[in-house]
Formats: sequence, structure tokens, C-alpha cells
Amino acid sequence: MYKESIWQRSGEWDGFSGIPEMQESYYIVYNYTENNEEVSYRFQKTNHSIYSRLIMRDGMLMQFTWIPPLWAWKPSVDSLFAKTCDLYLTCGGPNTYCDENTSPICNCITGYVPKKDTAWAERDEWLGLSSGCVRKELNCQGQHRFFQLNNTKLPDTKTATVDRRIDVKTCKDRCLSDCNCTSFAFGTEIGCVTWTGNLVDIRTYNEGGNVLYVKVSADDDADSSSGEKSDRTGKIIGLTIGGFSVMLTLIVIFFCFWKRRDKQAKADATPIVANQVLMNEVVLPRKKRNLFGEEDEVKDLKLPLMEFEAVVAATQHFSDVNKVGKGGFGIVYKGRLSDGQEIAVKRLSEMSAQGTDEFMTEVTLIARLQHVNLVKLLGCCIYEGEKMLIYEYLENLSLDSHLFDEARSCLLNWKMRFDIISGIARGLLYLHQDSRFRIIHRDLKASNILLDKDMTPKISDFGMARIFGRDETEANTRKVVGTYGYMSPEYAMNRTFSMKSDVFSFGVLLLEIISGKRSRSFRDSDSNLNLLGYVWRNWSEDQGLEIVDTAVIVDSSSPTFRPREILRCLQIGLLCVQELVEDRPMMSSVVLMLGSEGVLIPQPKQPGYCVASGSSLDTQSKQRDDGAWTVNQFTNSIIDAR
Repeated sequence: MYKESIWQRSGEWDGFSGIPEMQESYYIVYNYTENNEEVSYRFQKTNHSIYSRLIMRDGMLMQFTWIPPLWAWKPSVDSLFAKTCDLYLTCGGPNTYCDENTSPICNCITGYVPKKDTAWAERDEWLGLSSGCVRKELNCQGQHRFFQLNNTKLPDTKTATVDRRIDVKTCKDRCLSDCNCTSFAFGTEIGCVTWTGNLVDIRTYNEGGNVLYVKVSADDDADSSSGEKSDRTGKIIGLTIGGFSVMLTLIVIFFCFWKRRDKQAKADATPIVANQVLMNEVVLPRKKRNLFGEEDEVKDLKLPLMEFEAVVAATQHFSDVNKVGKGGFGIVYKGRLSDGQEIAVKRLSEMSAQGTDEFMTEVTLIARLQHVNLVKLLGCCIYEGEKMLIYEYLENLSLDSHLFDEARSCLLNWKMRFDIISGIARGLLYLHQDSRFRIIHRDLKASNILLDKDMTPKISDFGMARIFGRDETEANTRKVVGTYGYMSPEYAMNRTFSMKSDVFSFGVLLLEIISGKRSRSFRDSDSNLNLLGYVWRNWSEDQGLEIVDTAVIVDSSSPTFRPREILRCLQIGLLCVQELVEDRPMMSSVVLMLGSEGVLIPQPKQPGYCVASGSSLDTQSKQRDDGAWTVNQFTNSIIDAR
């Protein structure tokens, strides 16, 4: 007769925050749905040539995948419960937590002390760990506070109470007012969870998990959770030094911020006050002169202005767990609205050079642009110093996260790459010719191409875009914006831009997709040529296939590998990066050449920037850095048509 016992326990059912390893597979998209009609958890493969299975082996739950061209079952992670802390009640008694980064790994929760001091100090398995920790004396009538234990697998919820109808403040107040409440947790998916009595089976992670708020006395020393006395004299000295350092840092930051605000205020000063509209406590211009005409106003955008509190709740207070991207503009978070819809929140940094004008450019542009290959803007939020854009959430993130990653790039066969190239081309054609307004993107690059669950490409980030009149072919700017490595020669050197500037950027991106090499950091070891020079040399020597990504070549026996189509795309890419503006094709011609094998493609001329290491241009590029660097400089006329 076997006695049933718990061996392992996952975290709360909110998308497996208690099994962070489940979210590490780059080829699987996970989705947790909870609403009035269903509660479900599902996963979907983004690459259908990969098979996945879950098995139990020696009491361990393991996930295996069958990934070509390896043709073998590989464990996605060592095990879904492979670590010591994953075992149920690793630390034995209640009110303890397991942390594999500490020595020993078992610790009392803050506000608790070992029940048997001697046995705990010696880590006696039966007397110490099994007895666990007990709560310090806590006066129900006294003042209480909450100690925050981050990145945790929440305690066993068998005796917990769950309420999904209340917000985090009500949840906190409820626990404070209940003398028996020992801790609480809150999340968009799990709602308000409160515990009474002992807390059982807790562990911490390096990342992921939930936040557990443990109720302690207001005067309790947060550093005494191990039961040891702290050195108060040393602590006071440390706090004094730390406080002085923080104060000095804050003074410097405040001075820099004040100077920046003062400079911005002078630049934005205007006597017009009556013709303005209030958006979430921030005054913005009601009309944009020469932008969309007199009938177009901010109020006519039909774009939802999302409440700040709703964005905070959707992103779990902008939790690091939900962070999916970061750039010079700020941070992008994944979120989930109350109706279950997944969103991406682009939270602009207060120190970002993208100001109100650039923010409104992106809002007004994307709100009116409707195309399958352009990212969809769902709304925006402006609250005090915060500016946020709310987009549709695209499961496969950005193109560069796949293209330049050794593991993920092998999943991009040639057919997928060609579909991505064609999609980007159609999106750019829409911006240049088919939309209501002629738009120059000015920052087309791999990181600004997002991929949905079907790997459909969508052009994003229109903060640097410029609207052209229908009779306008080119314009000049006082300051250059964009990313080095993708800029056309006439734009970087003469500050002249046009639709052909975007064509050049598209050509660089096309060659990156074919080669799998990043343009900004590539150097040929033999000739010291950059990517454009390397491709041009191989093309001139009839060795075009030599530059193709090895991940594509490995798949050469597959029907998706089409050498003639690859060489056509290579030739089109070289046409787009030609040095002279007049030699480059329009995007309408590019789309036609990509879509029809019967179209005759001209022979390309030498690309711009076709230089070896050591030239003046290359030296300047090295000084700027090989990393992804965007020149965040703007003019006040960025959204006005010339």
C-alpha cells in the first residue's frame, strides 16, 4: 500500500511563474487565459518542424524537443524541477524559504526566528529544519508593515484565501486589518491571495516568480531574519555614509534634470493657450499645423487614452518579469488587460530625447496607418511625466533577437526569411506610396521589425518618421537621426533624406537577413571589408552564395532552400545600397522584383560605404561604437511637412 505524498509543487497558475524555465523556450509561445468563460493554459510552437514532449523520469518532469538539423531529442532545460529548492518542503518546517544563492540554502522569513536555535545553527535535519521557524511576537494592536520577498514561488495555497475582485491597495489593507493574516500576494492573473497561519514550501529564483508581502512589526529589524543580532553601530555608520552618497547623487540628478527642463521650457515657450486640449493631466497642442489639415484634431484620432492605473495593473507595476525590451527611448513591458488581451507597453524614459512632439508624431502616424506589416497601436497614456504607447503584443519580439542569435537563427529557413523580406518591403511601400500620407521612416533596422506568432514582420517605432507632401521628393534637416550602419551616405554626410534613404536602409537589412551578419559589427577577417564591401566582392566574383548564413546552407537539402531566389534577393539588396540616390530603385520596383521571377533585374553598382577598415568613415564608426546606437537628436519641425 503506497502512501501518497507531495514530491514537487509548481508556482501559482498564472503562466507558470513558479516554473520560470517553462518560459525560456524561444520557439514556444505560452498563453494563460482567465475570464468569465474559461481558465486555460496553452502553448504553441512558432516553428512547426520542432516537436516537443513532456515525460516523467526518476520523479522529475522533463521537457524534450526534436530540433532539426540535429535530429535528436534534446532537453529544453535540465529539468522543470531539477534544483534542490524545487523539492517540496526542502527546508522542512514552516515559515522558511529555500535560496540556492545563500549558504546554507534554508533561511527564516523576515519577521520569524528559528524554533530551535541550536539545532537550526547546526542545520540538524530532524531537530532544526523540521521544526522550522516561528513568528516573532506581533501585537495585533501595534503598527505593522510589509517586508517584500521578491522572485518567489508563493507558499502552498491550500489554506489561502483568493479574491480576484479587489485591487492591490484593498488587498494590502485587508491583510493589515486582519490580525491572523501573515502575508499577501497580488497579481493580474492570481488576484489578491492572503495567508493565515504558517507559510509552507517557499523558494526564491534569480528571476521570475511572484512578490510575497510578509507582515512584520513596524519596528522589526529587516536584517534579523536569521535570528542573529546586528551590529547597530556599524549599521548607523553605513546608513550615514549611504545616505550622504544618495543625497549627493540626487542633487546632481536634480541639477541635470532642472537644466534639461529649463532648456526644454524655453524651446517650447508659446503664447498660444486657448487652442489646447487636456490629455490625462498633460496639456498638449490641440492641432498640429500642416500635419493632417484643419479637420484633424487630437480628439478625432479615435485612439483610446488608457488610464495610468490600468497600465500599472496590466504590467504588474512595471515588473522586471514583464520586461521584454530596452532601448535609448526607454523600456518595453508585456502586459495583460483585465479582459485578457495581451499588450506591449512602450514606456518612454523621462531622460529620453523623444519629447512630446516626437511622441505625438508616433501616436498620430500609427493611429492612421493600417497595414498587415505595420505594428498596430492600441492606445496611449500620458500621466504627469510619463508618456506611454500601448501596442499589440507580438509574441516573437524583434527580428534581431532571432537573426543574430546562434540558436534561434537556425530556425529561420530560407522560406521564412524570404517571407520576412517581402513583408518588410510591402510595409515600406505602403508608407512611401499607398498610405494617405507619404512617410519616411528614417530608422529602419532589424530591432525595429517585430514578429507576430506566425513570424509575420511588422515595422515599428515611428518616433523619427517624417511626413512628405505628395509633390515632395527630398528634404534637408539640421540634425541627423537614425542608426549608424543603416543610414544612407547622403543622409549621414549631407543631411539630405528621401524615400531612397529608407530604400538604402532596407537594402542593408535585406543583406543582413541573407547573411545573418550584423552590418555595424561585421569585419571580413581576410580583407577587412565591412558587410557591404564583403557582399559586393563576393557578388563581383560570382561567389554570392558564399555570404549566405550557414543556418540556411545547412538546410540546403530542403525544398525551402532556393539558391536562385537567394541570388535574386542578393542582387536586389545591392541595388538598394548603391551609393548614388538616382541609382537606387523605388520600393514599388523592389516589391515587383521580389514577387516575380520574370522581371529583369539591373546589374548593381558599387555600394555606398564599401570601404575597408582604416578609412576615415570606418574610424568614425568605430568611435561611435559597434553596438546598436541610435542618434537621438531631433528638430522641432520633425512632424511638419515641408
